[in-house]
Amino acid sequence: MFNQRLDRLRVEMRARQIDCVVLVPGANLRYLTGLNFHLMERATIGFFPVEGLPSLTLPALEVARFEAAHPFEARVFSYGDSDDPAEAVRMAILALPEIQRAAVEYLRMRVHELRLVQRRLPNALLEDAGPLMDALRRVKSSDEIAAIRRAVAISEAALQDVIDALEPGLTERQIAARLEVAQLERGGGSAPFAPIVQIGPGAALPHGEPGDRPLSPGEVLLCDFGTTCEGYASDITRTFFVGRQPEGRARDIYETVKAANAAGRAAAGPGVPCSEVDRAARQVIEQAGFGEYFIHGVGHGIGLDGHEGPYLRDWNHAPLEPGMTFTVEPGIYIPGEIGVRIEDNLVITPDGAQTLTTFNRELTVIDLA
Repeated sequence: MFNQRLDRLRVEMRARQIDCVVLVPGANLRYLTGLNFHLMERATIGFFPVEGLPSLTLPALEVARFEAAHPFEARVFSYGDSDDPAEAVRMAILALPEIQRAAVEYLRMRVHELRLVQRRLPNALLEDAGPLMDALRRVKSSDEIAAIRRAVAISEAALQDVIDALEPGLTERQIAARLEVAQLERGGGSAPFAPIVQIGPGAALPHGEPGDRPLSPGEVLLCDFGTTCEGYASDITRTFFVGRQPEGRARDIYETVKAANAAGRAAAGPGVPCSEVDRAARQVIEQAGFGEYFIHGVGHGIGLDGHEGPYLRDWNHAPLEPGMTFTVEPGIYIPGEIGVRIEDNLVITPDGAQTLTTFNRELTVIDLA
């Protein structure tokens, strides 16, 4: 599998006239090696030339792990904790063909690794590896989709576990912790992001951090969380009402978001521009009079990263393709009052789109004991 991925990488590199792709620990390096290296004080750098064997600069403590996995043939240049990694980087680059154009991770590579590379490639033109790697990763294989399905199932089961055991006075922080533990107990891996649990007006913050606000009747409870399976992420949001049925505008907001979610999911399919999915959901919210309170794109890709391509936003007219996995997550956020978001995970199929998440989307009231 990893040799096939390297072959595909080289096809993209030739098309873009890139001599070498330079990666640091993260989803891209994991995609090519199957190994989850850590981004830490010890530099780990992978050099993937368009011709010839890859070169890896590894801390000595990581060499055995790479050799045991042996995803592909490579030249490994290691260094100990008392050594300067610059020499290992120098040797790794010397082992490669001439590099005039290199692609590095603009959103991932630190100054630490960048300076080590530039010291040995002072005249190389550096480009962003993001679009190149996205072209490889945005369409998932059947194995990748299966892993995402399992991650979704774990998250949904964990959410039900937590909702069934809610008690008066539990805080956002405590509920977030319960979600993390429940997913681990169900077989999930590391979380792709910290859970977002917001009660009451805090739910109007799309990326609010859990605090000490307790569950109280008459307020909303928003849970946005996920897990991983074999490295592949789920990302789910559900919004509940606590203690009693909502009335008036709160009910209208919930039903509007639910309708927008359904419209976005119904619009998705092979060949459909990403922007059309955003537009389908956004139009429902705008027509209900809440357009100014929908303040983000309707979705993003999921995979080895919790956020990756394709991005379902008004500026992205690229077509959806079979095998793409992504979220549809419209929301309405009224500062100081209420926030509602309903987020599902989807996969594009040859003849449509399948919603991987099945957790109830109907307005739900949680009765506290």
